[in-house]
Amino acid sequence: MKRLTVYLRAFVLMVALAASPSLAVEPDEVLDDPVLEQRARAISAELRCMVCQNQSIDDSNAELARDLRVIVRERLVAGDSDADVYDYVVSRYGEFVLLRPRVTLKTLMLWAAPVLVMGAGIAAVAVFLRNRDEAVAGRPLSAEEQAELDRILRQRRG
Repeated sequence: MKRLTVYLRAFVLMVALAASPSLAVEPDEVLDDPVLEQRARAISAELRCMVCQNQSIDDSNAELARDLRVIVRERLVAGDSDADVYDYVVSRYGEFVLLRPRVTLKTLMLWAAPVLVMGAGIAAVAVFLRNRDEAVAGRPLSAEEQAELDRILRQRRG
């Protein structure tokens, strides 16, 4: 029973450690000015780690994420606004570096493209089905065509 208690405590400790936030900011990266550090953390939480891709640079331990965190802090210390820092990073790494992309004509087209393609596909199927129904129903036979059909049918029966 005692052994089970030890295992249970170890399991609870591991779950608690795994559930805690794992921020990757190293102590040597932290700025002395708490206001600038707060801004740096907010910006870092919005930038994608290009190695991990589904983590912010604030959460990633990758070297590139560390380099980006340092760049963000350097730009803030140099006096850049938050928008200037975002623009600088985007100019170097592209829009993909933003975890929440900006709403531009390009991103709107990207989001609208699947809807437009689906609509075009539905319209194409509707036109195909309508034309097929018209082709099957067809036009009535002329008197000459009806006479020829009747002649052919009589020959087959007779």
